[in-house]
Amino acid sequence: MVAAAFLVVGIVAAQQPPPQPVPAPQQPNEINTRIDSGSAAPPHYAVPDFIALTPGAAPLAQMVAQVLWDDLNFEREFDMMPRDINKTVPVARTPDQIPFGAWRENGADAVFFGTVEQKGNDVLVAVRLFNVRTRLQVFGQEYTIAARSARRIAHEVADTVHKDQRGVRGVARTKLAYVSDRVKESLLGTVEKRTAREVYVADYDGANELRITNSRDLNLNPSWSFDARAVAYSAYRRGGAPDIMVSFITTGVLQNITKGRLRDGAYLPAFSPDGKQIAFAATAEGAGAQDIYLINADGTNLRRLTTHPDSDTTPTWSPSGTQMAFTSDRTGKPQIYLMNIDGSGLRRLPIADGEADRATWAPAPFNEIAYTARNGPGYDIKIHDLATGQTRAITYSEGSNEAASFSPSGRHLAFTSSRGSGLVQVYTIGRDGNGLRQVTRTGNNQTPDWSN
Repeated sequence: MVAAAFLVVGIVAAQQPPPQPVPAPQQPNEINTRIDSGSAAPPHYAVPDFIALTPGAAPLAQMVAQVLWDDLNFEREFDMMPRDINKTVPVARTPDQIPFGAWRENGADAVFFGTVEQKGNDVLVAVRLFNVRTRLQVFGQEYTIAARSARRIAHEVADTVHKDQRGVRGVARTKLAYVSDRVKESLLGTVEKRTAREVYVADYDGANELRITNSRDLNLNPSWSFDARAVAYSAYRRGGAPDIMVSFITTGVLQNITKGRLRDGAYLPAFSPDGKQIAFAATAEGAGAQDIYLINADGTNLRRLTTHPDSDTTPTWSPSGTQMAFTSDRTGKPQIYLMNIDGSGLRRLPIADGEADRATWAPAPFNEIAYTARNGPGYDIKIHDLATGQTRAITYSEGSNEAASFSPSGRHLAFTSSRGSGLVQVYTIGRDGNGLRQVTRTGNNQTPDWSN
C-alpha cells in the first residue's frame, strides 16, 4: 500500500504590532503553488537522479527518477529538460543544497528532489517539487512500498503533479490488456497447426507485463471492467465455439458467463461503463449472421439487441452507458452504426470512408468516436467528432493500423500496427496524432484495451 505522508509548503504569517493577535496561517493557493514558465510556453521541468540514502538503493533511485521523467513527458504538458543536464548542475543531497541559481541559468522552472531508502523488502521514497524562481516547495510526499513495486511511486507522483499543476488526468497508473502469440505454443485440442494466443496485461508504458491466461487456446479481444479488477475476453476452449470469460485478476477467479448458450459462440465482449453488463456479438439459433447481445456481468439476463440478416459486430459503449456503436455490413461494406442500448434509435455514422470498423467511444469531455478505416491495402485510425461531423486521421499509412482504444482521459489512444518489423505491435498516440510510442516488442500483440 502507498502511505500518505508529508506536504510542507511556505506559509506566510502577517506580522501585526502587539497586542493584536497574529492571524491564522493561510493555506497555499494556486498563485503560489502552480508553476509556470512566465510565458505562454509550457514550464520547463527537471528530474535529477534521486539520492540513495542506503547502500544498494542507487539502482532503484535512478529507476524511479527515470520513470517519473517518462511519465511527465508522456502527457506533453511540460517541457521536460534532458536527463543528461544533471551532469552540468551540482548534485544536491539535501533540499537546502538545491542549486536553484544553476537550475535557473539552465532554464528550469521546476525541479524535483527525491530520496530512496531501502528498508528490508520495502523502500521509503520521498519526493518534493520546487518552484525554481521562488525556491518554494509546492509538492511533497513520502511513500513506503515493496521494492518490486517502486515504479508505482513514480506513476502516483506524475498523476498527482499533472492534476495539481495542469488540471489534467494523467494515465501513469492505468494498464493495457492485449492478446499475444509471443510464446509460440501450438493450440491444444485441435489438429490445426495454429499458434495459441494468450491475454496479457501491462502498465500503460509496457512495463510489468503479466500473462493472465495459460490455456493454449485462442483467447481474443480483452475488455477491462470499469474498476480494472476484471478482464472479459472470448476464448475457444479445445477447438470449440468461443465463450465469454471473465477473469478477476486480483483474486484469480475465472467465470464463463455464456456457457455454450450461443450456437456459434460469443465474440468481442465490451464491459459497460458501470461494469454491470457486457455487450458482445453472437449468432442466434436459425440466424445467418452475427447480432449484438447483452448479458449481465454475472451471466444472467441474456438478450438480443439487433436482428438484421447481415452481420452486426464489435460493440462499444458511450460514456453514459445509454448508447452503443457497432459495425454492420448491412450496406454491403462495414460501416459504423449507433443505437440506444434497447436497440432503438438506429442510425449510421455519417463518414465518407468506404469501410469503417471497430469503433471506440471517447470518454467525456470528448464527444468523439475513433474507428479503423480502410486506406487501400491496409487500415488507418480516424476520429469522428459527433458534434461537428468532422473526421480526422491520426495515422497515415505507416503499416496497417487497427483496433484503437481510448485512454480513460481521452487524451490518447492505444492501437495495433504492423509498421516497422512487420510484426503487429501495440502503440500509443495522442488524440492529435502526435506522441507515438511503441508499447510491445515480442511476438504479435493485438486488440489493446485501456483500463481506468
